[in-house]
Amino acid sequence: MANTKSEAGRGTHAPSALPRLLAASVRGVRRVRRPATPTAPAFDLAYVRSGPRSAAPIVVIPGGPGLGSVLPYRRFRRRAAALGLDVIMMEHRGVGLSRTDLEGRSLPLSAMRMVDVIDDLAAVLEREGVHRAYVSGSSYGSYVAAAFGARHPGRVAGMLLDSALQSVADRDAERAMIRELFLDGDTRIAASVRELLDDGSDPRILLGVLRAAYELGGEGLLEPLLRQRVHDARRTDRSGRPRHDSRGHGSVWSALEAYVDKAESEAHVPGFYEFDLVGAIAFRELGFGPDPDGSALDPSLTYAAVADRFPRFAGEPFDLPAAAAGFDWPTVLLTGSRDLRTPAAVARRVAAAAPDTVLVEIDNGHSALESHPLALLHALQRLSRGEQRRLPAESAMMSALPRRGLVAGLPRLLTTGTRWEAALRP
Repeated sequence: MANTKSEAGRGTHAPSALPRLLAASVRGVRRVRRPATPTAPAFDLAYVRSGPRSAAPIVVIPGGPGLGSVLPYRRFRRRAAALGLDVIMMEHRGVGLSRTDLEGRSLPLSAMRMVDVIDDLAAVLEREGVHRAYVSGSSYGSYVAAAFGARHPGRVAGMLLDSALQSVADRDAERAMIRELFLDGDTRIAASVRELLDDGSDPRILLGVLRAAYELGGEGLLEPLLRQRVHDARRTDRSGRPRHDSRGHGSVWSALEAYVDKAESEAHVPGFYEFDLVGAIAFRELGFGPDPDGSALDPSLTYAAVADRFPRFAGEPFDLPAAAAGFDWPTVLLTGSRDLRTPAAVARRVAAAAPDTVLVEIDNGHSALESHPLALLHALQRLSRGEQRRLPAESAMMSALPRRGLVAGLPRLLTTGTRWEAALRP
């Protein structure tokens, strides 16, 4: 049965004053009052608009769920404004500046529902006097973007789905790609992974490290990292027993392992990433709860550690694969060649269903908004100008643009660290 806090609880973290203090210097922050409903108290929803005003601005929706909008993407909005783009970003209910009710208490988990998030966005556009907008969503945000199109089709001028997540069933494509790369293949990477699993590695943590390393740096980062980990796992202590704990790990592996062990489900940085409330949407409506198939490296286990804090899966709020057939606006599907969370197969399926789509694959991991925002901005610029058909021919150019995202510096740092560790090993 569901957690007793699932409908009335107010998260595991108290509201913080930090987001409001940091946001005081951010230009363009506004609020719109959201009325009380049977499942939610009244609260003020924050959003920010930047760049020169236009008749059809670009709404940018981050992933997560749990990522803030106002604080993490200040540089992104500055770059967008320099390109002449009018950008609106809404602070998701339950996060940062939109976390609390009018009395300063965290919103209850019952207030976390996809339909309400969609209507929040419609309220922002209404407040700004915007009749139609280009809607761009990344990862979880792509579900919000497509759901907005399904619920408010007359307000969409165009759409960009970056690392498209469109259905609970997408986990099947995720499983298949992960196991093909890391478990079933006749490669050194797969052989190393099988050895680590046989040696007792925690499958959930191992998968998280594999996914993070591969998405950030591809085989060039992952293969030497695995080779060193296998070397460490084979070492024995003075009694002749194999070492299985983190003392045998290299610092790069340990850093990735620590990140995975305290990643999306438990990390909490006020105003930047807050999962403890919006996780209710992830579990109740998007099927983030574990339903493992019994085989190794199952991505369903990613959030298993916190499943009892949230409602059980009750069904998806929208049938987006079916709704895509009615999307009569131009749609860009942007996918990364190394994306293991929302594989390209998902984007291809959406592209086949929607009538006016352009599919663009770039050399990247997951969510260009975080990992390659200049590529995303280029695509948004093309879309807003009606030039999206040029994008497939520009994929190599987009891939080669400088990396400027929230995680842009990590691949080089991790690769350098791995090389140093290899050089210093006995």
